[in-house]
Amino acid sequence: MSEDYIIRKLDNIERMLSEQNVLQKDILNLTEACTLLDLSASNVYKLTSTKSIPHYCPQGKKLYFDRTELIVWLKSTPITNPLKNEKL
Repeated sequence: MSEDYIIRKLDNIERMLSEQNVLQKDILNLTEACTLLDLSASNVYKLTSTKSIPHYCPQGKKLYFDRTELIVWLKSTPITNPLKNEKL
């Protein structure tokens, strides 16, 4: 096995462990929220500035998010399939 292959595998394991950690935490920081939502930090900042996404800013600087609230927010506007309700 090449050294590059091993490094890629280790990086993948590290990423997966980090994502698993996010799934176990109740309160997330910006980076963890971005990982959970699969959005960029700039996109999440934009959503917080328009108050489109639930967030907390207790000290006026750092953003925090409740994992459960983010999941509810994600599910709040489902896109339905118009063909799903039609009889085939």
